Amino acid sequence: MRRVIFNQKGGVGKSTITCNLAAISATEGKKTLVIDLDIQGNSTQYLLGHKIEDANKTLAHFFKDCLGVSLFGGGKGGLDSAIHETPFPNLYVLPSHPDLEGLQSRLESRYKIFKLKEALEKLEGFDAVYIDTPPILNFYSQSALIAAQRCLIPFDCDSFARDALYTLMNTIAEVKADHNESLELEGIIVNQFQKQANLPRQLVDALIQEGHPVLQSKISPSVKVRESHTHALPLVHYLPNHKLTGEYRDLYAELQ
Repeated sequence: MRRVIFNQKGGVGKSTITCNLAAISATEGKKTLVIDLDIQGNSTQYLLGHKIEDANKTLAHFFKDCLGVSLFGGGKGGLDSAIHETPFPNLYVLPSHPDLEGLQSRLESRYKIFKLKEALEKLEGFDAVYIDTPPILNFYSQSALIAAQRCLIPFDCDSFARDALYTLMNTIAEVKADHNESLELEGIIVNQFQKQANLPRQLVDALIQEGHPVLQSKISPSVKVRESHTHALPLVHYLPNHKLTGEYRDLYAELQ
């Protein structure tokens, strides 16, 4: 299963959700790949403890190959050469790199929007793929939506986030209609949920009443998330018995 975690709003927890769901998948015995399409490289750093300096060992190499400008592969290389093992069994990452930003306009003008999908369909050996996206609708986020089978939307219980959610869902519907008929909106993940506060409950209740696919499992705010980032340890490895880890386990189970 290929899942994309997508939201055009920054700071909603895309990278954290991506990496923690993938880490749980790996502990369940599934060979799992995280694809980091955000040039900030947060998922890369979370899983490896550092970013990859050599662009030829990242997704930038794959997209350069798509343009035929790589010194190695000449447009024929797949994703395999850029996949890195993480310190965690069964968990792998395709790192991001700042070079992706400069490649974007050329990739768009030469209509390489389907290349990631084609490469993932040829990639063998992985039971689950989680795709982290940039906080904007651009070439890379569109590529991810076209390549994925399921889409998860993080929602951070903010009035502005609710307004933006409708645009997001229209975008997903358009990609489905125009480019990827197998894409399904799997659910809205309520993140930073404070159940004792009135506004988050009201916002979530309104979404449910409107018929949107809000997932039952909700993720609470916690300083432990930032700590896990600092230690480059997904929660299932950093604090396996913590309440927050349990919430991620519940979310993962709900998606199966």
